[in-house]
Amino acid sequence: QVQLVESGGGLAQPGGSLRLSCVASGRLFSIYSMGWYRQAPGKERELVARVDLGGTTTYQDSVKDRFTISRDVAKDTVFLQMDNLRPEDTAVYHCWHRSYESKEYWGQGTQVTISA
Repeated sequence: QVQLVESGGGLAQPGGSLRLSCVASGRLFSIYSMGWYRQAPGKERELVARVDLGGTTTYQDSVKDRFTISRDVAKDTVFLQMDNLRPEDTAVYHCWHRSYESKEYWGQGTQVTISA
């Protein structure tokens, strides 16, 4: 099993920044890909950004050039730096990991609210 704990959400103004962190523990040797999804009220959960062990990153089009995913391998932590935030970025952000066996793990989520 893999446990994921997020932090760093909160309230920010449009144009502001937030940084999310996700610390992983457990059977991490099986993890191939990690990243962030988000779910806004009344909408489906969607991929925000992910990074695989080789360092390849993938971003949702709406966050490209505004969000940056990174990881600290030594600390089993993945980050999401969010800049130039918009009201439509408001959502619950979930940390996500995927194993080589295609098993997915999710964090409990952290609320991000963008409002003036």
